[in-house]
Amino acid sequence: MSFVFLTLFLTRSVLFFQVFRSQLSISSVSDQDAYRAGLQPVSQWKAYGLSGYPGFIFIANPFLPGCQRHWVKQCLKLYPEKPNVCNLHLHMAPEKTTDLWGQSKEQLRRKGSNKREPRSLLEKLRWVTLGYHYNWDTKKYSANHHTPFPSDLAFLSEQVAAACGFRGFQAQAGILNYYHFDSSLGIHVDESELDHSRPLLSFSFGQSSIFLLGGLKREEAPTAMLMHSGDIMVMSGFSRLLYHAVPRVLPNPEGTALPSCLHQALPSDLPAGSVIEHSSDEDWQVCAKYLQSSRINMTIRQVLAEGQKFPEESGTNGKGQAPSEDSYHENSKAKRHKPNRVS
Repeated sequence: MSFVFLTLFLTRSVLFFQVFRSQLSISSVSDQDAYRAGLQPVSQWKAYGLSGYPGFIFIANPFLPGCQRHWVKQCLKLYPEKPNVCNLHLHMAPEKTTDLWGQSKEQLRRKGSNKREPRSLLEKLRWVTLGYHYNWDTKKYSANHHTPFPSDLAFLSEQVAAACGFRGFQAQAGILNYYHFDSSLGIHVDESELDHSRPLLSFSFGQSSIFLLGGLKREEAPTAMLMHSGDIMVMSGFSRLLYHAVPRVLPNPEGTALPSCLHQALPSDLPAGSVIEHSSDEDWQVCAKYLQSSRINMTIRQVLAEGQKFPEESGTNGKGQAPSEDSYHENSKAKRHKPNRVS
């Protein structure tokens, strides 16, 4: 089903707005670079805007068959490892958070439908930060809390940004969110980056979710839409600083454990210079089992404008403590309507 139908289906408020096809900058991304990032040629993307929300772009799954699997595997196997930072690193002893994938894969493979089964470490993941690591206490980034940003994810982000008219975008910080069916993300605005002229990119994989796009003030009524596996959202310009939330994760509307797009395997021949890697059948079995009840979201940001530096700060080392388990995600139905304090 199309983005247009799903938006109209979910909320009456959108009836006052018009969904339209967004014009992309096709010449800014060569077909070869799109292929290297695991994407269809930009000329084939289905991108939409929403009147009343200038700068907001919704791209319906532009990934080539099988390529979503790479990003899922990276988010579960590679990106949660040090020197990147995750909620488990900051709550558990270092020796207990080494190789989260290795400690979890057999437990995930054997996992049944019994909700009382103990959760694996991967199932306890709530967030991972990349590049400039977000300080949950001060709600700031800093120069002295930084690790190299993953080159494959940077390349993907640069191609998507360029296609949306933002050539030269630099992927400097990422927050990966790991949702389950009882998870939600409270209303918030992403304003901690020092450069708001560059877009916020959001990639979704796995189960579906409801996304609420609000206004410049918290109390403004939002517009709801569905996000499916492979969908990308771009928030730029006026829409860059709008309040938004994820109140609900929903089972795959196709009625199967996983969306059909995730059943597609990678072709054997990948283009030269591709950032996409083949996953072993064993690795994908673990990822697939995880995604049967989960959704992964990657949000990528440029923190600094070209030549811009962080202001001098005194009395801090830039490494704030982790929030509590509930301060970023709402993990119980009783808390579902309670807004989070996230910027």
